[in-house]
Amino acid sequence: MSSGASQPNNISKVRLQPDPFLNELTNMFERSTEKGSVWVTLKYSSDKSKLQRNKMKTAGEKIEYKCLIRATDGKKTISTLVGQKDHQRFQASYATILKARMTALKKRERKDKRKAADSDKKQGVLKK
Repeated sequence: MSSGASQPNNISKVRLQPDPFLNELTNMFERSTEKGSVWVTLKYSSDKSKLQRNKMKTAGEKIEYKCLIRATDGKKTISTLVGQKDHQRFQASYATILKARMTALKKRERKDKRKAADSDKKQGVLKK
């Protein structure tokens, strides 16, 4: 029997290498452009069970931690592990994908600080 917090059986899970993960993440974003969302989570992980980590600690072995990245659109879940040496390259590619897919966000209207201060002063003089 499984615990009550398990995922439904209709969601497929796939562990990919970093480059295919980025390609599939791009595909997920494209599929969810019109309707839907993509959730991305990052987690610190050693990819070893607690028992294995405890054995490695007692033996004095160094445990290599990696970044576990998961993405899901509700139907499919993909994940990858990124080590320290690949992290910067992966992060740059990931940032490029995110910037390209944030087209639905509205640009914030900003007042120029000087113009806003000048208009506030003028309004203050007119009110007196």
